[in-house]
Amino acid sequence: MIYSLDCSRFTPPATSPSTRCSNRSSSNSRAGRGLAVLCLALLLAPTVRALPEDADQPIHIQAERAELDQNAGKVVYRGSVEAQQGTMRVTADEMTVEYEDQKVVRITATGTPARYRQQLESDQGEVRARARTIVYHTREERVHLARDAFLEQGGNEITGELIDYDIVAGKVNAESGDTGPVRVIVQPAARDQ
Repeated sequence: MIYSLDCSRFTPPATSPSTRCSNRSSSNSRAGRGLAVLCLALLLAPTVRALPEDADQPIHIQAERAELDQNAGKVVYRGSVEAQQGTMRVTADEMTVEYEDQKVVRITATGTPARYRQQLESDQGEVRARARTIVYHTREERVHLARDAFLEQGGNEITGELIDYDIVAGKVNAESGDTGPVRVIVQPAARDQ
């Protein structure tokens, strides 16, 4: 089953230099939190953005089943769900698209895990993410990765129980959980030769 929605706001956030990270573990020291903030800033420092033309493309959704509930204002897709908009691709076991006044307000993708990837502009490669739950709030321009969250760009990685993007403020907040602390891998900068 293939469905297409024209939803120009379904483009996840770009990252910017203004980044913060918090780990709410009681054993954190100020120095440890400062180091985590520095690592996140280095990880997400390039001001690369998703391809702007992606936002102007229609969303194509493919799934084994789809249930439309007009009274509730939502469509639930189940079974091998794949959504694509330009270079952006999301795969999930289930995806719920909520709308008001014919505009998408929230998209929730769940899976083991749900996955996201998108080409970045300026030949910066692509950004990849995965989590058991990915929620995109179109009005607030926020994306949440919850439960075993992972984000990777250019070999730099961040993992945590929750990764929250605030698109407008250009901030990322990562939190630990029962599975362990927030972990950040920052690749060294290329040396000039």
